[in-house]
Amino acid sequence: MSASNPPEGQGLSAWQEPNFRWFSIGSLISMMGRQMLSVAVGWEIYERTHEAMALGYIGLVQLVPVLLLVLPAGHVVDTRDRRKVLIAAQWVNVLATAGLFATSWWHGPVWLMYLWLALVGVGRAFHSPANAALLPQIVSASNFTNAVTWGSINFQAASILGPALGGLLIALFHQAAPVYLLDCLCCALFGLFLLGVKSSQQVVERKEMTLRSLGSGLAFVWKTRIILAAITLDMFAVLFGGAVALLPIFAKDILQVGPTGLGWLQTAPSLGAIITGLLLARRPNFRHSGKWLMVTVIGFGLATIGFGLSRHFWLSFGMLVLTGMFDNVSVVIRQALVQLRTPDAMRGRVSAINYVFIGTSNELGGYESGLMAHWFGPLFSVVFGGFATVVTVLLCGTLWPELRQLDRLQDAEPEVVEESFETLPYS
Repeated sequence: MSASNPPEGQGLSAWQEPNFRWFSIGSLISMMGRQMLSVAVGWEIYERTHEAMALGYIGLVQLVPVLLLVLPAGHVVDTRDRRKVLIAAQWVNVLATAGLFATSWWHGPVWLMYLWLALVGVGRAFHSPANAALLPQIVSASNFTNAVTWGSINFQAASILGPALGGLLIALFHQAAPVYLLDCLCCALFGLFLLGVKSSQQVVERKEMTLRSLGSGLAFVWKTRIILAAITLDMFAVLFGGAVALLPIFAKDILQVGPTGLGWLQTAPSLGAIITGLLLARRPNFRHSGKWLMVTVIGFGLATIGFGLSRHFWLSFGMLVLTGMFDNVSVVIRQALVQLRTPDAMRGRVSAINYVFIGTSNELGGYESGLMAHWFGPLFSVVFGGFATVVTVLLCGTLWPELRQLDRLQDAEPEVVEESFETLPYS
């Protein structure tokens, strides 16, 4: 990637800002707790029910509150102090995980666990847009892309360490309750860390929540072609490239490497993403961002095809590492682009739209891969998904030529919106 030589220490430049240090360390702790929770809930519910469908309900009960509340949450994020909204979301998660701990410790009914998981979904609905929209207010513009990159690195590190720690605790205590308690502590710590963060947010007058205000984020995304292009490209790449959902089949029946091999395969994309994140942190201001976005998503599709065709474990592992490396470039560019091109007064609502599109495509992508595998076999499902990803890139590049022409992310200016906002600082 072509780039001007960054100043010494550029790779850690965002960490030199105290606000980002408080935010990032707390966020890492919280994400590790979320990953531990995912492992513990799946293990306990299957252990108690022995029903595969019971596992499917775990994602469903968390997704429904997100879909119902994420647009109102975006409005709240844009008309309230985002830091306080994020803190409140953490305490909702504390309550939910405390409920899971109590239910698990005293062997309460499984339906009560689903109720607490629905409350986790409520916290997610407010957490995600508040988290994304707050970042530009606590990091200087020159370090914003670097901060996004480190956020991605933190997420991938949590995706590796969290499940490993959660599984270790379950093995040590032979129950999931201690994991819930630790996740409860992690959420509380993030809330406390946020108290040390100072935001420069200028907020709009607290307007009544109307259909127009709720839909304004969607209208803005629709009118802002380059944001629509980036979200569409990433959404369909995730939707079609869902090879990870089929890893148990490949590990057991195709590569025949058992549960140990499955663990390695599941870790591979995160390892690749961390490698790319560290490289991007050193070269944050690279040129021709749009072209790199398209090239790396094509690379993601080709690596997915390579994984589907491979019959050798280490080649399959290498292909999955490549998918993680390519995908992380897309994630960093999209997240930075959405925040930099969105006026501050609308960042909550636009972040909510972005979260709905990308978050639901993860869920639907797993379903699409499973359905295609059921109809045509896992090999066809993965190869077709990779091929469809490549075709999607070519279509997006044709429909939105401005995506190809995108240069430095730091040069992006927020789009002008028709609706006028009277801004005033929080007292």
